[in-house]
Amino acid sequence: MAEFVLSAFADEASGSLDEQIKILKEENIPLIEMRGVDGKNCADLTIEDAKLIAEKLKANNIGFSALGSPFGKIGIYDDFAPHLEKFKNSLQVCKILNCTRIRIFSFYIPQNEDYSKFKSEVCNRLEQMISLAEKEGILLVHENEKGIYGDTDERCMELYKYFNGRLGVAFDPANYVQCNVNPKTAYELQKDTITYFHMKDALFADGSVVSVGNGDGSVPYILADVNTNRRDRVILTIEPHLTVFKGLENLQSEELQHKESYPDSKTAFRAAVKAVRKYI
Repeated sequence: MAEFVLSAFADEASGSLDEQIKILKEENIPLIEMRGVDGKNCADLTIEDAKLIAEKLKANNIGFSALGSPFGKIGIYDDFAPHLEKFKNSLQVCKILNCTRIRIFSFYIPQNEDYSKFKSEVCNRLEQMISLAEKEGILLVHENEKGIYGDTDERCMELYKYFNGRLGVAFDPANYVQCNVNPKTAYELQKDTITYFHMKDALFADGSVVSVGNGDGSVPYILADVNTNRRDRVILTIEPHLTVFKGLENLQSEELQHKESYPDSKTAFRAAVKAVRKYI
């Protein structure tokens, strides 16, 4: 059996760090994938911010599963140099936070263009980031995301094979659904490479985000298979997306649709946690 450990994008419950800590403790979630806190995206945190955050989390026995950064969420034609400089600062922030993973992406590709012609530039940019992270003992973990180079299971595998274990895998079933990729097929292809999972589900019909188990993400099948075949610690990061929360428009470009409605973000967050717990 696998040892499932829950983490969460707690900014979906509240933007306040104190409130994020409170709900994580109430829901008995020991880890956080920090993305937004006290009005700042994690990529904009200063060294002083990191020191204060580290102190609060340590006092409440909450650890990091990853820094949920937006690095790699720029266009392939956008200037990479300032993006890389910001990334360098986040490596130092991670060291203060005692965080050993950073979630990243593989750059937006223009619509209707041949993805293959961008592979070299994508890999060049990722190589620069990976090399810097390795020097600091930090693993970069790539998330499949609509519109980036690694949006399909096959292109994700191209990247994972190219970097041969140097690039981690954040498997997001809902994002595959939104790219018209069968998450079960993607899982079978990538199961031996997955670092951790994002717990989010969606419908093929229109890409709507729904609670885990209510969509086409094959989450029950995937978690059952993980539980049968793995004997290690498996992190499940809860990412509800069940209701729009402040700042979401700055985190991703695609329009989110919702089939499930909740009166507030905390209620939606708790519903997402409950849905995941049914399968572990």
